[in-house]
Amino acid sequence: MSRLADLDAVTFDANGTLVRLVDPVPELMRVLGERGIDRPASSIRRAFEAEGRIYAARAVEAHRPAAFTTLQRECTGVFLEELDVNAIDPGEFAPLYVKAMRFELLPGARESLERLRRCGLELAIVANFDLSLAARLEELGLGHAFSVVVTPADAGVAKPAARIFELALERLAVAPERALHIGDGAADEEGAAAAGMKFAWAPIPQALEGWA
Repeated sequence: MSRLADLDAVTFDANGTLVRLVDPVPELMRVLGERGIDRPASSIRRAFEAEGRIYAARAVEAHRPAAFTTLQRECTGVFLEELDVNAIDPGEFAPLYVKAMRFELLPGARESLERLRRCGLELAIVANFDLSLAARLEELGLGHAFSVVVTPADAGVAKPAARIFELALERLAVAPERALHIGDGAADEEGAAAAGMKFAWAPIPQALEGWA
C-alpha cells in the first residue's frame, strides 16, 4: 500500500475525472422553444454531437482568448445549421448555447478532495480544458480548492506533453516524484510518466483506495 505521506501534491484531470458534462439537450430544447423553434430531442442531440466534433477538431483555438469567442460563435452556427435554423443569429445565440453546457462533480470527488486537503496535500488541476475552466470551478464551489490550475493556455502545449505537468509542479514547488496525477485518459498517463510523476486511473475514490 502506498502512503499519502510520501506525496506533497495530487493533480487532477478535469473533464471525465473531476467533473462531467450534464446532458445539455433539455436546456437547449427549452431555449430554442422560447424562440419559437420546435425540434425533437433526438435532432438536438445529433446537432450537439455534430458541433462537438467540429469543436474537438479545432480545440487548440479554445486556448487562445481572441479566438475563443470566435470559435464559440462558429460552433454555435454549426449547431443551428444542423437543426436547419436560419432565424437565429449564431452570435446572439452563442451565450445561451454555452450557458447550456453545465458540469457536475463526479461521485466521490468532493469527499476525496476534502480528505486530501486534511492530509495537508497541495491540489492542482492539469487539464486540456478551455478558457472557461476557472468559471466552471467557481460554479461548483471549487474556486479555492486548488492551489494551481494549468491548461494549455498557460503552458502553450496540451497533454500528453510533459511541459504542462512540469509547469504545474513548478508552480506548486513540488518534486515530480512527490506528486500523483489522477486522470481518465492515455494522455494523462503518458504525460504524467514523462514528467516523472506517479499516476492513477480515475474514478478518484478508486484511485485513492491504495493510499493510506
